[in-house]
Amino acid sequence: MARQSRFRTGLALAKISWHTLREHKALMAFPIAGMIAAFIDAIVFTLPGILLLALTSLTWLAIVLFAISAYLAAFIATYVGVGLCVAADKVLRGEATSFSDGIHAARERMPQIAKWALLSTTVALVIRVIEARFEGIGGTIVAALAGLAWSLVSFLAIPVIAFEGVGPIKALSRSASLFKQRWGQQVTGQAITGGVVGIFVILPGVLIAVIGAVMMGNSMVTAGAVLLFIGIIITIVGSVISGTLSQILSVALYHYAVDGQGVGPYSTEMLEGVVRPKGRAARA
Repeated sequence: MARQSRFRTGLALAKISWHTLREHKALMAFPIAGMIAAFIDAIVFTLPGILLLALTSLTWLAIVLFAISAYLAAFIATYVGVGLCVAADKVLRGEATSFSDGIHAARERMPQIAKWALLSTTVALVIRVIEARFEGIGGTIVAALAGLAWSLVSFLAIPVIAFEGVGPIKALSRSASLFKQRWGQQVTGQAITGGVVGIFVILPGVLIAVIGAVMMGNSMVTAGAVLLFIGIIITIVGSVISGTLSQILSVALYHYAVDGQGVGPYSTEMLEGVVRPKGRAARA
């Protein structure tokens, strides 16, 4: 019953995140800006790297371009995430905000953002190396577990950087500490928020893309290409929405983890229904 209750509460948190985004569409400007910047990054660095790898023997230069692209992608995601956190925080507190407010706040955190992007890029590279060292399904499982562990301990790092202005090591330590204190919050809330969007948006988009690819392989090129394109667009949009909702929720979770209080429509009682300190959970 307790698990079912936490699931329902987590679903309610996901709905609040969605209503917050729908009522304050300015928040959507952050992930859209991030997508545009990431696309430019891919065109300028990733695509030339792929061409170099496929058409020339300049493997080292391709690797350099891939490394630059990976770092810029992490920097863009962090920069946009910090701005979104600041704007979402104002919205949840009933204050007026704008895209420029979040960008200004992110600009002030530029050194911390740059260092965190380097740390997260390094961790991603290490996980890839781990996956490569273990062949087959074993490597995939080990990499997936490592990625999950990283996502859990670093979940509140972006809000920590946004609101506390600390460097990457302190942000990670702070995030991990808050996670240990409130063990259930990131797992249930984030998983359900992403899961809802995944089931109703991302999964249909993937299925449409797969159907389109199959049709193209069976000589129905035009219709298949259209479905493939539509499926990819739906999947990308769904991923953007999922990430945005999770980031909005992370602001509420951060405040609850720090102050033990809800913020805006995220009531303390609701967050308590999902979040329990480890000691209390063990006794329950």
